[in-house]
Amino acid sequence: MHTLIRTSAIALAAAATLVAGCASQSNSASIYTPGQAQREQTLRYGVVETVREVLIQGDQTGAGTIAGGAIGGIAAGSTIGSGGGSVAAVVLGAVLGGIAGSMAENKISQRRGLEITVRLDNGEMRAIVQDADEAFRPGERVRLLSSGGTTRVTH
Repeated sequence: MHTLIRTSAIALAAAATLVAGCASQSNSASIYTPGQAQREQTLRYGVVETVREVLIQGDQTGAGTIAGGAIGGIAAGSTIGSGGGSVAAVVLGAVLGGIAGSMAENKISQRRGLEITVRLDNGEMRAIVQDADEAFRPGERVRLLSSGGTTRVTH
């Protein structure tokens, strides 16, 4: 009974770590960090040339690997008997769980994005990748806001 409670508590903690670790920074043109607020930005105008859907990969924190390894090791260790075979099962369960956790974190942290190519009024071309939270079409007039190495495309 105590083993089941302990195993469940560890599995819950590992799952919470996975979810917290998958939180990622936004690349939305509409979301600013506190450090970006009230900072002057360079403003340029242009016309959208092309729009291409892309996937933006979130930062890999390792939380998926850790959580999956913990859950896999616990699950294998609690279902396989005692002795040397149990140790091997725990190791194998942890490795397989870690791989599955890493793959889950990778998939969970991905989000839809747009690669927007803009011809500026001065004739220069720029391509910006940002979250797909605003629709853009070729021929639309847009603004490019730039500050500190970050550029956003907005209407």
